[in-house]
Amino acid sequence: MQKNIVITGGTKGIGRALVFRFLRAGYPVITCARSAADLAALHAAATELVPGAVLHTHTADLSEPADTRRFTGFVRELGPVAVLINNTGAFIPGRLQDEPQDGSQLRRMLAVNLLSAYDVTQALLPGLLAQGEGHIFTMCSTASTTAYPNGGSYGIAKHALLGFSKNLREELKEAGIRVTAVLPGPTLTASWEGVELPAERFIKAEDVADAVFGVFSLSSQAVVEELLIRPQLGDL
Repeated sequence: MQKNIVITGGTKGIGRALVFRFLRAGYPVITCARSAADLAALHAAATELVPGAVLHTHTADLSEPADTRRFTGFVRELGPVAVLINNTGAFIPGRLQDEPQDGSQLRRMLAVNLLSAYDVTQALLPGLLAQGEGHIFTMCSTASTTAYPNGGSYGIAKHALLGFSKNLREELKEAGIRVTAVLPGPTLTASWEGVELPAERFIKAEDVADAVFGVFSLSSQAVVEELLIRPQLGDL
């Protein structure tokens, strides 16, 4: 039986591109999103565009621990996992000094961008360890290494997510589990809606998906620890 590919946040942008990249390669995919309607639309598109595709969907807000437990339980019921791609995330721009004084924005950014990946990984890691193989990707950002104005709490969360991936890599290298941090620059997704720049100025989500698939396709003797992708003309 072929192992499953788990991609969180699979209905839009890079997540959607990843879902289709693995489906087209013949892998069964499990994904989640907050919107049941978006998941239904994704399933319909997969059925139409990828004959024979096996796509399992589950409605979940991974910033909520109870939803995360339900989703990871759903994943475990469907069988062993070959790849976990922690893609769930959200971007709220702004300066730290302008954020709410109660710290709610930082907590929101940590919950969506960091704790979702932590909780899903912790829940599925025992299965990966038991089988002695697997690949964990975390969808970081160029904001994980470079601070910039208006990065605010998003930048803090993405820096922490890269640290999480680095720690996993060191802890799991002897267990046969590969760990890769993906650091895309500006990518043409819903996060950039309303920005008056040509599409050519952005990375295509499909290019990120192809790069991730290429990293996954390497032999078990090699791992790309950090995959940095920028637009040809550089960051915006």
